[in-house]
Amino acid sequence: MDSLSYKTLSLTPETIKKEWVVIDATDQVLGRLCSKVAKLLRGKYKPCFTPNMDCGDNVIIINADKVIMTADKMNKREYLRYTGYPGGQRSYSPADLMAKSMKKTIKAGKHPLYIKVVKGMLPKTRLGAAQLNNLYVYNSAEHPFTDVDAKVIDINKLK
Repeated sequence: MDSLSYKTLSLTPETIKKEWVVIDATDQVLGRLCSKVAKLLRGKYKPCFTPNMDCGDNVIIINADKVIMTADKMNKREYLRYTGYPGGQRSYSPADLMAKSMKKTIKAGKHPLYIKVVKGMLPKTRLGAAQLNNLYVYNSAEHPFTDVDAKVIDINKLK
C-alpha cells in the first residue's frame, strides 16, 4: 500500500466554503440546541474540519422565544457577572435575558441568552469570538437574510 496516498487535508482561507443554515428553535431544549449550534459554528460536522480555521457555517436561529428549558430552569438558574467594582456582582436568570431580547435597544440578531450559552461552548480565543459572530438569532420566523441561499435543517437529525 502506498503510504503517501493518505494525506491530511488542512483548509486554507481560500478553500473554505461556508454555508448558511436556518434552524427552527420551536419546542427545542436550549442547551441541546446550542451544543449542536456550537458544533455547526466550529465546522465539526464537515469532513474537512480544521481546528485552527473558521470553517464553520453561518447559523440563523428563528423562533428563539419558543425555546424551552427543562424543569424550572428558566426562572431558577442564575448567571453571574461582575462589574469590576466592590459589590458589583450581578445575577440574572434566563427569563431576564429572554425579556431583554424583546427590547428594541438590543442589536438585531444578537439574542443575549443564546449568545451567553453558545459562547460558553466555543473556544475562549479570538477564533471563538470570530465564530460567534456567525450566529444570528431572531425571536420571530422572519429574518433579513432572505437573499442568501440558506438551507433549512432539522436540528434533531444531527448527532
